[in-house]
Amino acid sequence: MNTPNLYIENASLAYHGMPVFSRINLTIPAGTWIGLLGPSGVGKSSLLRLIAGLTQSHQQSAGDIYTDNHLAVNQQIAFMAQTDLLLPWFTVLSNATLGLKLRYHTPKEYAAKINQATLLLEKVGLSNATSLFPAQLSGGMRQRVALVRTLMEEKPIVLMDEPFSALDAITRYKLQELAVDLLKDKTVLFITHDPTEALRLAHDIYLMQGQPATLKPIAQLSSNTPRALTNKEVIELQALLFHELTQAIGDA
Repeated sequence: MNTPNLYIENASLAYHGMPVFSRINLTIPAGTWIGLLGPSGVGKSSLLRLIAGLTQSHQQSAGDIYTDNHLAVNQQIAFMAQTDLLLPWFTVLSNATLGLKLRYHTPKEYAAKINQATLLLEKVGLSNATSLFPAQLSGGMRQRVALVRTLMEEKPIVLMDEPFSALDAITRYKLQELAVDLLKDKTVLFITHDPTEALRLAHDIYLMQGQPATLKPIAQLSSNTPRALTNKEVIELQALLFHELTQAIGDA
Protein backbone atom coordinates (compact mmCIF):
# COMPACT_ATOMS: atom_id res chain seq x y z
CA MET A 1 0.00 0.00 0.00
CA ASN A 2 1.52 3.32 -1.10
CA THR A 3 1.92 6.03 1.51
CA PRO A 4 -0.74 8.73 0.93
CA ASN A 5 -1.11 12.36 1.80
CA LEU A 6 -3.47 12.80 4.75
CA TYR A 7 -5.97 15.67 4.87
CA ILE A 8 -7.90 16.91 7.90
CA GLU A 9 -10.45 19.61 7.09
CA ASN A 10 -12.60 21.54 9.58
CA ALA A 11 -12.38 18.76 12.15
CA SER A 12 -14.38 19.43 15.31
CA LEU A 13 -15.08 17.35 18.41
CA ALA A 14 -17.30 17.85 21.46
CA TYR A 15 -17.95 15.80 24.61
CA HIS A 16 -21.60 15.90 25.65
CA GLY A 17 -21.96 19.11 23.70
CA MET A 18 -18.85 20.77 25.17
CA PRO A 19 -16.36 21.62 22.38
CA VAL A 20 -12.87 20.16 22.65
CA PHE A 21 -11.45 21.46 19.37
CA SER A 22 -12.97 23.27 16.43
CA ARG A 23 -12.13 23.69 12.74
CA ILE A 24 -8.82 21.86 12.81
CA ASN A 25 -7.16 21.94 9.39
CA LEU A 26 -3.99 19.97 8.73
CA THR A 27 -2.33 18.49 5.66
CA ILE A 28 0.30 15.81 6.24
CA PRO A 29 2.38 15.11 3.12
CA ALA A 30 3.21 11.49 2.43
CA GLY A 31 6.29 10.26 4.25
CA THR A 32 6.58 13.19 6.65
CA TRP A 33 6.51 13.35 10.44
CA ILE A 34 4.29 15.91 12.15
CA GLY A 35 4.94 16.72 15.83
CA LEU A 36 2.04 17.91 17.98
CA LEU A 37 2.71 19.85 21.18
CA GLY A 38 0.23 21.33 23.64
CA PRO A 39 -0.95 21.43 27.26
CA SER A 40 -2.29 18.27 28.90
CA GLY A 41 -6.01 17.87 28.35
CA VAL A 42 -6.20 20.23 25.39
CA GLY A 43 -7.42 17.51 23.03
CA LYS A 44 -4.32 16.09 21.33
CA SER A 45 -5.16 12.45 22.03
CA SER A 46 -8.78 13.09 21.08
CA LEU A 47 -7.61 14.39 17.71
CA LEU A 48 -5.59 11.23 17.08
CA ARG A 49 -8.55 9.05 18.03
CA LEU A 50 -10.81 11.05 15.71
CA ILE A 51 -8.38 10.55 12.82
CA ALA A 52 -8.27 6.82 13.60
CA GLY A 53 -12.06 6.60 13.69
CA LEU A 54 -12.16 5.76 17.40
CA THR A 55 -14.74 8.29 18.60
CA GLN A 56 -17.35 7.12 21.11
CA SER A 57 -21.11 7.52 21.36
CA HIS A 58 -20.94 10.48 23.78
CA GLN A 59 -18.69 12.41 21.38
CA GLN A 60 -19.95 14.57 18.56
CA SER A 61 -17.62 15.07 15.61
CA ALA A 62 -17.65 16.93 12.31
CA GLY A 63 -15.32 17.61 9.41
CA ASP A 64 -13.58 15.58 6.72
CA ILE A 65 -10.59 13.28 7.10
CA TYR A 66 -9.35 11.61 3.91
CA THR A 67 -6.34 10.59 1.85
CA ASP A 68 -5.51 11.08 -1.81
CA ASN A 69 -5.59 7.35 -2.57
CA HIS A 70 -9.36 7.23 -1.94
CA LEU A 71 -9.11 4.36 0.57
CA ALA A 72 -10.82 4.46 3.97
CA VAL A 73 -8.54 6.27 6.41
CA ASN A 74 -9.14 3.91 9.34
CA GLN A 75 -7.99 0.99 7.19
CA GLN A 76 -4.63 2.67 6.60
CA ILE A 77 -3.74 3.55 10.20
CA ALA A 78 -1.61 1.90 12.87
CA PHE A 79 -1.94 3.41 16.36
CA MET A 80 0.87 3.33 18.92
CA ALA A 81 -0.43 4.40 22.31
CA GLN A 82 1.40 6.14 25.15
CA THR A 83 1.45 2.90 27.16
CA ASP A 84 2.69 -0.30 25.56
CA LEU A 85 -0.61 -2.19 26.16
CA LEU A 86 1.16 -5.55 26.12
CA LEU A 87 -0.96 -8.50 27.19
CA PRO A 88 0.72 -9.97 30.31
CA TRP A 89 -0.18 -13.57 29.46
CA PHE A 90 1.42 -13.39 25.98
CA THR A 91 5.11 -13.70 25.20
CA VAL A 92 7.06 -11.00 23.37
CA LEU A 93 6.55 -12.76 20.04
CA SER A 94 2.83 -13.30 20.68
CA ASN A 95 2.37 -9.64 21.64
CA ALA A 96 4.27 -8.49 18.56
CA THR A 97 2.02 -10.62 16.34
CA LEU A 98 -1.26 -9.89 18.10
CA GLY A 99 -2.82 -8.67 14.86
CA LEU A 100 -2.29 -12.11 13.32
CA LYS A 101 -4.63 -13.62 15.87
CA LEU A 102 -7.37 -11.17 14.97
CA ARG A 103 -7.34 -11.80 11.21
CA TYR A 104 -7.52 -14.83 8.98
CA HIS A 105 -4.29 -16.00 7.39
CA THR A 106 -3.42 -19.15 5.53
CA PRO A 107 -0.78 -21.34 7.23
CA LYS A 108 1.80 -20.12 4.70
CA GLU A 109 0.92 -16.46 5.33
CA TYR A 110 0.96 -17.00 9.09
CA ALA A 111 4.43 -18.58 8.97
CA ALA A 112 5.72 -15.69 6.86
CA LYS A 113 4.35 -13.16 9.35
CA ILE A 114 5.94 -14.96 12.29
CA ASN A 115 9.26 -14.90 10.46
CA GLN A 116 8.82 -11.18 9.72
CA ALA A 117 8.10 -10.43 13.39
CA THR A 118 11.10 -12.49 14.49
CA LEU A 119 13.37 -10.52 12.15
CA LEU A 120 11.97 -7.20 13.40
CA LEU A 121 12.45 -8.24 17.03
CA GLU A 122 16.04 -9.11 16.17
CA LYS A 123 16.48 -5.68 14.56
CA VAL A 124 15.27 -3.92 17.73
CA GLY A 125 17.59 -6.01 19.90
CA LEU A 126 15.06 -8.48 21.29
CA SER A 127 16.16 -11.68 19.57
CA ASN A 128 16.88 -13.29 22.96
CA ALA A 129 13.60 -12.14 24.51
CA THR A 130 10.96 -13.58 22.19
CA SER A 131 9.82 -16.14 24.77
CA LEU A 132 9.77 -13.73 27.72
CA PHE A 133 6.61 -12.24 29.21
CA PRO A 134 6.01 -8.48 29.70
CA ALA A 135 6.69 -8.66 33.45
CA GLN A 136 10.22 -9.82 32.64
CA LEU A 137 10.97 -6.81 30.43
CA SER A 138 12.28 -3.32 31.12
CA GLY A 139 10.26 -0.30 30.06
CA GLY A 140 12.45 0.21 27.01
CA MET A 141 12.08 -3.41 25.96
CA ARG A 142 8.29 -3.22 26.30
CA GLN A 143 8.17 -0.11 24.10
CA ARG A 144 10.30 -1.86 21.48
CA VAL A 145 7.78 -4.72 21.42
CA ALA A 146 4.98 -2.17 20.99
CA LEU A 147 6.90 -0.57 18.12
CA VAL A 148 7.31 -3.93 16.39
CA ARG A 149 3.59 -4.66 16.89
CA THR A 150 2.82 -1.31 15.24
CA LEU A 151 5.13 -2.11 12.33
CA MET A 152 3.53 -5.51 11.89
CA GLU A 153 0.28 -3.79 10.99
CA GLU A 154 2.07 -2.59 7.82
CA LYS A 155 -0.03 0.55 7.54
CA PRO A 156 1.14 3.65 5.66
CA ILE A 157 -0.10 6.09 8.33
CA VAL A 158 1.11 5.82 11.93
CA LEU A 159 -0.36 7.73 14.87
CA MET A 160 1.81 7.83 18.00
CA ASP A 161 0.55 9.16 21.33
CA GLU A 162 3.57 10.06 23.50
CA PRO A 163 5.16 6.70 22.72
CA PHE A 164 8.44 7.35 24.55
CA SER A 165 7.35 9.58 27.43
CA ALA A 166 7.70 6.95 30.17
CA LEU A 167 11.29 6.12 29.31
CA ASP A 168 14.57 7.42 30.68
CA ALA A 169 16.41 9.97 28.55
CA ILE A 170 18.98 7.61 27.02
CA THR A 171 16.47 4.87 26.18
CA ARG A 172 14.13 7.49 24.71
CA TYR A 173 16.94 8.86 22.55
CA LYS A 174 17.78 5.40 21.18
CA LEU A 175 14.16 4.48 20.50
CA GLN A 176 13.60 7.76 18.67
CA GLU A 177 16.41 6.82 16.30
CA LEU A 178 15.02 3.30 15.93
CA ALA A 179 11.51 4.59 15.18
CA VAL A 180 12.78 6.90 12.43
CA ASP A 181 14.65 4.01 10.84
CA LEU A 182 11.80 1.50 11.03
CA LEU A 183 9.05 3.95 10.05
CA LYS A 184 10.90 5.27 7.04
CA ASP A 185 8.52 6.43 4.27
CA LYS A 186 5.50 6.28 6.60
CA THR A 187 3.25 9.27 7.25
CA VAL A 188 3.53 9.90 11.00
CA LEU A 189 1.61 12.16 13.38
CA PHE A 190 2.96 12.01 16.92
CA ILE A 191 2.11 13.72 20.20
CA THR A 192 4.86 14.77 22.58
CA HIS A 193 5.24 17.05 25.60
CA ASP A 194 8.97 17.31 24.92
CA PRO A 195 9.98 20.13 22.53
CA THR A 196 13.39 18.51 22.02
CA GLU A 197 11.76 15.25 20.90
CA ALA A 198 9.61 17.19 18.44
CA LEU A 199 12.70 18.95 17.10
CA ARG A 200 14.60 15.68 16.68
CA LEU A 201 11.85 13.82 14.83
CA ALA A 202 9.40 16.18 13.10
CA HIS A 203 9.45 17.89 9.74
CA ASP A 204 6.67 20.22 10.89
CA ILE A 205 5.63 21.08 14.45
CA TYR A 206 2.22 22.33 15.53
CA LEU A 207 0.96 23.67 18.85
CA MET A 208 -2.56 22.74 19.98
CA GLN A 209 -3.97 25.39 22.30
CA GLY A 210 -7.07 27.26 23.41
CA GLN A 211 -10.63 26.34 24.28
CA PRO A 212 -11.94 25.06 21.98
CA ALA A 213 -8.48 24.10 20.78
CA THR A 214 -6.99 25.11 17.46
CA LEU A 215 -3.71 24.29 15.72
CA LYS A 216 -0.87 26.77 15.32
CA PRO A 217 2.15 25.98 13.11
CA ILE A 218 5.29 26.90 15.03
CA ALA A 219 8.24 25.30 13.24
CA GLN A 220 9.22 23.76 9.92
CA LEU A 221 12.54 21.93 9.70
CA SER A 222 14.48 20.94 6.61
CA SER A 223 17.34 18.77 7.87
CA ASN A 224 17.30 14.98 7.98
CA THR A 225 15.93 13.10 10.99
CA PRO A 226 16.65 11.98 13.62
CA ARG A 227 18.51 15.19 14.35
CA ALA A 228 21.39 15.35 16.78
CA LEU A 229 20.94 17.58 19.82
CA THR A 230 23.77 19.69 18.38
CA ASN A 231 21.91 20.21 15.09
CA LYS A 232 21.74 23.90 14.19
CA GLU A 233 17.94 23.87 13.68
CA VAL A 234 17.39 22.11 17.00
CA ILE A 235 19.50 24.63 18.88
CA GLU A 236 17.95 27.65 17.16
CA LEU A 237 14.34 26.54 17.66
CA GLN A 238 14.49 25.15 21.21
CA ALA A 239 13.92 28.52 22.87
CA LEU A 240 11.01 29.31 20.55
CA LEU A 241 9.25 26.02 21.25
CA PHE A 242 9.71 26.27 25.02
CA HIS A 243 8.34 29.81 24.92
CA GLU A 244 5.30 28.82 22.84
CA LEU A 245 4.55 25.79 24.99
CA THR A 246 5.01 27.69 28.24
CA GLN A 247 2.66 30.40 27.02
CA ALA A 248 0.06 27.84 25.92
CA ILE A 249 0.19 26.06 29.27
CA GLY A 250 -0.14 29.40 31.07
CA ASP A 251 -3.23 30.23 29.03
CA ALA A 252 -4.84 26.80 29.56
